Amino acid sequence: MVNPESPDRLLVATAGEALMDLITRPDGLLGPCEGGAVYNLTRALGLQGVGTVYLNPLSRDGFGRGLADRIHAAGVQLAQAAPCLEPTSLAVVGLDAQGKARYSFYREGVADRRVSAAQMIEDCQARPTLQAVATGCLALAAEDQAKYLPWLQAQRNAGKLVVVDANLRPAVVPDMDAYCASVMHALAQAHVVKASDDDLRELGFTEDDPLEAGRALMRRLPQARWL
Repeated sequence: MVNPESPDRLLVATAGEALMDLITRPDGLLGPCEGGAVYNLTRALGLQGVGTVYLNPLSRDGFGRGLADRIHAAGVQLAQAAPCLEPTSLAVVGLDAQGKARYSFYREGVADRRVSAAQMIEDCQARPTLQAVATGCLALAAEDQAKYLPWLQAQRNAGKLVVVDANLRPAVVPDMDAYCASVMHALAQAHVVKASDDDLRELGFTEDDPLEAGRALMRRLPQARWL
């Protein structure tokens, strides 16, 4: 059986948040669960046998060690194997009156944000078998645009397939206009876009039919495909 962690089998590089979801239980206590949209995608790729490398660092704290154990168990390679001093990102999750998840994020000075465009570009260049890169969600916040956008541009210019999951989280940002602009800049680099009906509304595509809203987005992004 081919080992997906082997350097000559790496096909996908992922970059973005790895955090702990603290889920509010009926008794009011919080139950921790490994999460983050990019982290979940990364593990899913590894579990499907796709050679995958995750570019962000993880913390040396207890949560970070758990995240690392599960990503290794999925057969995913860590570009930054040494754990860092910064703590793990946290998201407190509850349900609103309609049963939709509501998030509060704790992401200042955290491990998964300790990245740079230069480091991610270098990590991808060191793995010549890569065919695709993927990011999205919290990585698209405006304050991290200088990290992820140059990396996406470099990967597109290098001929890699670029996949971006809009997956907006309004609770994470103070300036929604800047956030939406940052998301659109990232989507403009993508060949493949993932967006929900909620994402489309947040981005200003407010057509009643989500398919029409998606088509309106695609007219702004003629190089992409909509999933």
